[in-house]
Amino acid sequence: QVQLVESGGGLVQPGGSLRLSCAASGSIFSAYTMGWYRQAPGKQRELVARISSGGVTNYADSVKGRFTVSRDNGKKMVYLQMNSLKSEDTAVYYCNAVLSVAPIATAWPWGQGTQVTVSS
Repeated sequence: QVQLVESGGGLVQPGGSLRLSCAASGSIFSAYTMGWYRQAPGKQRELVARISSGGVTNYADSVKGRFTVSRDNGKKMVYLQMNSLKSEDTAVYYCNAVLSVAPIATAWPWGQGTQVTVSS
C-alpha cells in the first residue's frame, strides 16, 4: 500500500511563497500522474495541479501562472511551488495519484495533508 506524506505548509503573508513536498512510498510511483489537491473549510476538495509521468503539467485556472508542479521519480517526490499566494489559497493541501479529474478519483489513501494559511 502506498503511503503519502505531505510537508512544507505554514503561515505566509499575501504575496508570499511556499514550496510543498510530497513523499510517496511504493515502487509504482513513476507510472502515475500525480496531483496536488486542496480543501478549504466548508468546501469540496479540488485538484489544483497535476503532472504526468512524463512531466506534462496542468493547472486549475485559479492557480495558473502562480503555482508550479514538479516531480522527481527517482526520489518518489512531488513538489508544488506556490508564489504570489492569496488568502483564497488557504487550505489543507494533499497529493495523490490521479485516476480521474472529474469526478475526482485517486489511487491511494489520502495522507494527512499540510496546512497552508495565507494571512496578514
